[in-house]
Amino acid sequence: METLVKISPQEYFEQLAKSEVKLEYHAGEVVAMAGASENHNLIVVNLINELANCLKYKNCKVYPSDMLLKLPICEKYVYPDITIICSKVQKEKYRGLDVLLNPTIVIEVLSMSTAAKDSNEKMECYFILESLQEYWLVDSESVSVKSYKRNPENDWILHLSKNPDEVLKIGQCEVLLKDIYLKTDLL
Repeated sequence: METLVKISPQEYFEQLAKSEVKLEYHAGEVVAMAGASENHNLIVVNLINELANCLKYKNCKVYPSDMLLKLPICEKYVYPDITIICSKVQKEKYRGLDVLLNPTIVIEVLSMSTAAKDSNEKMECYFILESLQEYWLVDSESVSVKSYKRNPENDWILHLSKNPDEVLKIGQCEVLLKDIYLKTDLL
């Protein structure tokens, strides 16, 4: 049986600086991020377009999947598909890379290879972040969106959306579910 050698965050950032692919860090393990399907990419573009347009004059910034996010309690550095910050951006710098610390909203677009991690392991780590108010899971293989929103009692409330005509409230924005899936082969 092969023994897995764990590395430090410093070693991770050294690898990341030299890498031509995105690498995530999971408590000592480095995971290469695979490419995504056409549907996945279209969903991300649709969401970024809708959210960036809605928030362009508001105190929020929308980031694509190239922004690294630190999940300190879980010892992870991850690349969410979309990160929104609606306060003063807090970040750290590692080897020239900006690492976000205080997301308000995180959106993950699920694929077969990421669904289990995004719906369980990563989700638990995101929920620990005090700044996070909403966590969204958008299916790239069917019209289905799960939103988790933190209420004033610090509980997370789940809402499942499958109706293409439903209007979703993502932070300060309203987005039609069918607009998230625009030009995919799912509608």
